[in-house]
Amino acid sequence: MKVSKYLKDKKLSIILFVACFFIMSGMFFAFRIPKQLVAATAIIYFLMGICLILIDLCRKKKFYDGLVDNTNALDQKFLVLETLEKPNFYEGEILYENMYEINKSMVERIGDYRENIDDFKEYIEMWIHEVKIPISSLVLMCHNDKKDNKGILQEQSFAMNNMNEKYIKQIRRLDNYIDQVLYYMRSNCTENDYLIKETRLDKIVGNVLIKNKDDLLENKINISVDIKACKVMTDAKWIEFILNQIINNSIKYKRSQSDCMIKIQAKEDVGSVYLSIYDNGIGIPSKDVASVFKKSFTGENGRKGAKSTGMGLYIAKKLCMKLGHKIEISSKENQWTKVTIIFGKNDYYKFEK
Repeated sequence: MKVSKYLKDKKLSIILFVACFFIMSGMFFAFRIPKQLVAATAIIYFLMGICLILIDLCRKKKFYDGLVDNTNALDQKFLVLETLEKPNFYEGEILYENMYEINKSMVERIGDYRENIDDFKEYIEMWIHEVKIPISSLVLMCHNDKKDNKGILQEQSFAMNNMNEKYIKQIRRLDNYIDQVLYYMRSNCTENDYLIKETRLDKIVGNVLIKNKDDLLENKINISVDIKACKVMTDAKWIEFILNQIINNSIKYKRSQSDCMIKIQAKEDVGSVYLSIYDNGIGIPSKDVASVFKKSFTGENGRKGAKSTGMGLYIAKKLCMKLGHKIEISSKENQWTKVTIIFGKNDYYKFEK
């Protein structure tokens, strides 16, 4: 609260105060009041006016300075009322009480809004789990059709099996997109879903490779795994999803050549474990590397051949941050891409037996 602006706001009151003094002084001279009494009265009059202004200024300055400073210091500025004492002047009381009512109304609206959002998230998660059942059934039906085709003519069997492969491929893509929706919905409240415990990286990687084995075989991609017996503190389910997004990108952005490969390695030092996924695909343009973890960023590669939502790496980055891991990416266009997940060695979650 600036003193100059406060005095400017009180300009009319000050003018009236001085005008009253001159009127009073004229009356004193008209009634021939002694000059010494007039001077004493003037001093008392002005001292009283100055004291009243200073008292009012100090009370208001303390409250409004606290309001401004606390508001600037808070991230959630609607909580500022909780940091203030109720003022001891009438204008401040009116402001305080109205701010309380406004804050109360806003909190109630936010509560209703969050309840609606939670209900919607719950419905979406339930729907995703339900829709995964017919997707799994479709995959099983396609595989069964392959076996049933053995009894018909070879040409017809080949054509139908080829058609089934196309169906299965699209169903896998659909399943992956549904997983993205599920994990994106949960990424804002991972603390309600994850379970941190010591997990073997080779087991996690094995599960991811098994899930993607059909795509890897279809695209003739060679796999090299060098993990050994590395163990990390993490949630296996979330890390499997993150790795699945990285592997899918490696498959999607492979080069049209016969020696395509994905190399998965794990190294550790005193404080960290580094899990790297390297591929010799089309790479990422240098101008896009810094933005690949941004929401909905597709980049130059995403606008070319492969269709991209720009959400996979964004969700992966978000989940890594929630789990306390780091994820980094480096690439050289038309040569290679390397994604590294860094697990910190922390005994916080280990329980003594």
